Amino acid sequence: SSGINAEWPLRPGKGVNLIGIGAEEIVDGNLKMTLGMIWTIILRFAIQDISVEEMSAKEGLLLWCQKKTAPYKNVNVTNFHTSFKDGLAFCALIHRHRPDLIDYNHLRKENAVYNLQYAFEVAEKELDIPIMLDANDIASTMRPDERAIMTYVSSYYHAFASSQQASQAANRICKVLNVNQENETLMEDYEALASGLLEWIEHMIPWIDQMREQRASSISEVKARLEEFRTYRLTVKPPKTEEKRKKYRLRLCVDTTA
Repeated sequence: SSGINAEWPLRPGKGVNLIGIGAEEIVDGNLKMTLGMIWTIILRFAIQDISVEEMSAKEGLLLWCQKKTAPYKNVNVTNFHTSFKDGLAFCALIHRHRPDLIDYNHLRKENAVYNLQYAFEVAEKELDIPIMLDANDIASTMRPDERAIMTYVSSYYHAFASSQQASQAANRICKVLNVNQENETLMEDYEALASGLLEWIEHMIPWIDQMREQRASSISEVKARLEEFRTYRLTVKPPKTEEKRKKYRLRLCVDTTA
């Protein structure tokens, strides 16, 4: 046992409290101690960090199951033993997150073994959750092992939590890409509008200078220039003024989303 003690992985600092369980018990084949150690490790690394609405570990996991299965007929999760005997709770958890994987409406409460095996096989094949339980054993036992079911259910929690986090990350990336694309479109519109306004201003400068510098030689020429200016003020200038406002709005949008 000295060799095992030297390589004992669960040193203080790992967050695993193995009071009374040491390498000697494992070497001597103490089944009770070994199972206790395994459960302590599972509790620490698979269940303890679960947190749902300020509830942690077992209570948090149970609340998560209740919230996810609440809409489903014939499912009432109140514990981690008899509530899972007929397999419908497992199927409901999968269907709630991946409705494409489970045909829940065709399941029957009395077909417990089928429901359990169905959920286990789908979870293994589609969600990479290994089969840890025996369908016949759970269906035929008056009170299935609570710790075994809790451990298996925690695998569902972590699988769907990881999937949800990945989905949220993908959505955030899509939003960023969409914002960047919209920003580029706004910049293109702004540059096109600004360029058009500059060309128009350059085109109008000689006309304005001519209107200001050259004196009219007759009454009719004065009237003609007044009419030309009136046309400019009422017809030409307003749409360009609106384009200028639009340019400022575009620039504001670009600065806001950048």
